Amino acid sequence: MVRGKTEMKRIENATSRQVTFSKRRNGLLKKAFELSVLCDAEVALIIFSPTSKLYEFSSSSITKTIERYQRRVKEIGINHKRDDADSQQARGETYSLTKKIEQLEISKRKLLGEGIDVCSIEELRQLENQLDRGLTRIRAKKYQLLREEIEKLKEEERNLIMENKELNEKLSGMGAIVVASSSSTLTSSEVNTDGNDNMEVETDLFIGPPEPRQSKKIHP
Repeated sequence: MVRGKTEMKRIENATSRQVTFSKRRNGLLKKAFELSVLCDAEVALIIFSPTSKLYEFSSSSITKTIERYQRRVKEIGINHKRDDADSQQARGETYSLTKKIEQLEISKRKLLGEGIDVCSIEELRQLENQLDRGLTRIRAKKYQLLREEIEKLKEEERNLIMENKELNEKLSGMGAIVVASSSSTLTSSEVNTDGNDNMEVETDLFIGPPEPRQSKKIHP
């Protein structure tokens, strides 16, 4: 036989209500005991019947369990208060930062020339002074960077001049060595040429019988 679904409402019949209480009370106590044993949990169960009769179950000591429960509730309450205070402080800081961001956005738009229709003469004068100060700082920074760049270029120029000077000195030294070598070679060639000129012998070729040599008279 299939049991129907029990409707969750007060049982009007006193006898049926008492029977149901007894059955479900015993089942609840049994489940509490099983939970404490199987899961090593600290369980305390307190039941008052409709006639104010007390039924209880505790895996250790119900008094200690109740004290532990009270301490835990107190700690949770303190933590909740602390969390609420922190949350309230965080909300306050967030609101303050939001307002500051809005003010900065308004100031930025005014510096860009937007939304100045509602500004007074004093506010416009303040904006003008802010822009002047900003331009002064920008120009000073620009000139500083230009000076640093010029100094850097001058240093590079000095280094290039020194390198060029060293290269010229090296080239001058190499040129002197080449000239000395050429002079030495030329002198040796001239010496060889003079020696060959002195060693030349003039010879004549005659065809026929040799002619008698005639002594040449030297006239006084």
